[in-house]
Amino acid sequence: MPFRYRLQKVLDFRIRKKEEQLLVVQKAQQAVLIAEENIRKNNEEIEATKMNMRQADPMMYDAYDKYLIHLWEKAEKLEQIRQEKQDILDQEKLKLVKLEQAVKVLEKHKEKNREAYIEEEKKAELKQYSELGVTRYFAQKKERQEEEDKEILRQLEELEGT
Repeated sequence: MPFRYRLQKVLDFRIRKKEEQLLVVQKAQQAVLIAEENIRKNNEEIEATKMNMRQADPMMYDAYDKYLIHLWEKAEKLEQIRQEKQDILDQEKLKLVKLEQAVKVLEKHKEKNREAYIEEEKKAELKQYSELGVTRYFAQKKERQEEEDKEILRQLEELEGT
């Protein structure tokens, strides 16, 4: 009879949950990367605006200043968004670690049960072989005894015959 783990459905459920959580973590990582890309683009725009301001007409300095202030405020908001996304990612990673631990516990339990099952099967097989050996031993002993009895009878007949 092959090995059957009695908690296999629970193990499968935990593995599915872990895989689902892994997808959530990947989406959270993607959100963090997008937020970082938005920050990078905003920083590039700030630098480009600074370069353009140097070449612009002095009458436009006020407009450039207002636009730069707007970009810096946008940078702060983008950094807050990135931090929120990073916090979400960290929380999801913690959940993933807990789910992975739960799966590992059950896998270790399954492996111990499998080893115990194999050991039990070996003991049963050895017992069966042992019983066969004992049966064979007594059968051979009986045959030898019968052969010895026949030999003794033959010798007795020879002695009586002479």
